[in-house]
Amino acid sequence: MTPIRHNGSAGSDNDAVLDAVRDCVLAVGVRRTTLTDVARRAGVSRMTLYRRWPDVRSLVGDLMTREWIAVATGAMPARRPDMTARQLLTQGLVDAVRDFVAHPLFRKILDVDPELLLPYVLDRRGASQEALLELLAGVLREGHTDGSVRRAPVERQARSVLLIVQSFTLSLRTMTDEDDPELSAEAFLGELRGILERTLTP
Repeated sequence: MTPIRHNGSAGSDNDAVLDAVRDCVLAVGVRRTTLTDVARRAGVSRMTLYRRWPDVRSLVGDLMTREWIAVATGAMPARRPDMTARQLLTQGLVDAVRDFVAHPLFRKILDVDPELLLPYVLDRRGASQEALLELLAGVLREGHTDGSVRRAPVERQARSVLLIVQSFTLSLRTMTDEDDPELSAEAFLGELRGILERTLTP
């Protein structure tokens, strides 16, 4: 998936189209969404869409990139002088998983079109994963510097952390039992926090 460039009117046009495809997917799922539907909602011609996206799946790919990056970056807490890099990263990742599993688009895709996510779990990394790895690596380096994160090769450490978080994000609902407080989503997020703390603490 190619990240969207937000610059000037082109970025605004892309956002309008991505907003339109998001509305279509939320309404009927990916398989029932057509470029004609998206063009109508976005107020553009089909040819305008075809010049940028060859099919609905490529358009949904860019939508997922935009939405997933926004969730991950938006979950990172504001920096405070009394917060170490490890605390910032742990809190941000736990909040990101919570936000992901509640995200309407993520839930719709898991319910109706889960095969869209499989390539990024089994075969290759997508643009949103690359962006998150870059974010993780930056905070991990800060943690190496302030002494709050165990030193390890940054790229490997970032990928390992992403594997943990990705597993919780994709599979959390298969393990929860909201009738049992010990198996609630929040209880598992507490476990995730503990795993990340133990993994990252020097």
